[in-house]
Amino acid sequence: MTHFSMIEARPLPGKKSRSMSWRSREGRSVIYQIVAILSALALVGLLVRNTLINMRLRGIQSGYDFLFQPFGFDISETLIAYATNSTYFVAFTIGMLNTLKVAVIGIFLATVLGVLVGVGRFSSNFLVRKICYAYVEFFRNVPVYLQLLIWYLVFTESLPAFDEAWKLGDFYLSKNGFSYPWPVWQTGQTLALVGVVLGLAFAVYYRRLARVQFELTGQQRPVWSVSLGVIVALALAGWLAGGAPLAWNLPKKGDFQIEGGGALSPEFISLLLGLVFYTASFIAEVVRSGIASVSMGQHEAASSLGLSKNQSMRLVVLPQALRVIIPPLTSQYLNLTKNSSLAVAIGYPDLVSIANTTLNQTGRAIEALSLVMLVYLTLSLLTSALMNWFNASAAIQER
Repeated sequence: MTHFSMIEARPLPGKKSRSMSWRSREGRSVIYQIVAILSALALVGLLVRNTLINMRLRGIQSGYDFLFQPFGFDISETLIAYATNSTYFVAFTIGMLNTLKVAVIGIFLATVLGVLVGVGRFSSNFLVRKICYAYVEFFRNVPVYLQLLIWYLVFTESLPAFDEAWKLGDFYLSKNGFSYPWPVWQTGQTLALVGVVLGLAFAVYYRRLARVQFELTGQQRPVWSVSLGVIVALALAGWLAGGAPLAWNLPKKGDFQIEGGGALSPEFISLLLGLVFYTASFIAEVVRSGIASVSMGQHEAASSLGLSKNQSMRLVVLPQALRVIIPPLTSQYLNLTKNSSLAVAIGYPDLVSIANTTLNQTGRAIEALSLVMLVYLTLSLLTSALMNWFNASAAIQER
C-alpha cells in the first residue's frame, strides 16, 4: 500500500520570500525607512509651522506675492532689458541669467585651461612641466574668495581711468572694464548663428563617422580641419544669405565713460578670472590623475602602432582616462557654479546679490532665500544629469 506524505512547500532556490512582517529582516528595514521618512517630514512640518506662527505674531508678511510687485533698484549689468515698473520676478530672472553666464563661460574656460595644464604635467619639457606644477599648487591653495578680491583690486586700482584707457585698435581696457566692437545685429548675424549650430551638429556626426572608420580600417580622417571648415562655410553662407551686413557698433570715449560697442564690467571679469583659475587647478589634477591611471602598456601599444605622442594621448590615453576623469570633473563643475555666489563680495549682480537687495526691501527673507536655493538646486541637478549622460556614453559597453 502506497503512502503519500504531506510535503511542505518551500521557496525555490535563489528566490527570497518577501514578508512585510516584523519578524523578517526585510520587513523591519522597510518599516524603519518609513518611520525615518515620516519623522523627517514631521520635523520639517513643525519647523515650518513654528516659523509661520512667529512671523504672524511679529507682523511679518509671508508669501511670494512680492514677485509681482515692481522693484525699485538699479541693476548694473543685465542680459535682458527692464523698465521702471518691472517686477521682482524680472529682477530674479536677470540675476539667474547673470549667474548662468558666469557658470557656462567659466566651465568652458576652466575645462580648456585645466586639460591643458593637466596634460602639461606629463610634458617632456622640464620648464613646461614645472610651470604647470607651480600653477596647480599656487591657485589650488589660495582661497577663491581671496582670489576674487585680488582680481577686483587689479582692475579697480591698477588700470587707468576711462579717459586714459589703454587702447588697441577699437579695444579699450580701463577701470570701467573691457570694451570691444560688437556687430549691429541683423538677419545676417542670425542666419550665421544658425549656420554655426548646423556646423556643430555636422562636426559631431562626422567625428563619430571618422571614429568608426578608424576602428575598422585604421585610417584616420582629418576631423578638426574638416569640422572647422564646414562650420565656417555654413556661417559664411548664412551671413551672405542675410545680406552680408557689415555694420559694427564701435566703442568710443564719452564724457563719463566709454560708450557703444560691447563691454565686460570689471566685476564680471574679476569673478570669471577668479573662478576659472581656481577651478582649473582642480580640473588639472583630475586630468593628471586620470591620465596616470592608464597603464604604461597602453602608451607602449600606441607607440608600437606608429602613433605619435599627441595621437597616443588624444586617441588612446584620454578616451580611457575619461572614465576616471568625468565623476570628479562633475563635482568641479558644481563647485564653480556654487562658488559664483561669492560675486556679492565684488558687486556683481548675480542671483544672490539681487536676492539680498530684495529681502532688504521686502522683508521676505525666507522666500527670497528659498528661490535662490531652488535655482542652485536646479542648476546642480541639470549639470549632474548632463554629466551622468556623458559618463554613460564614455563607459565601456558590455557585449
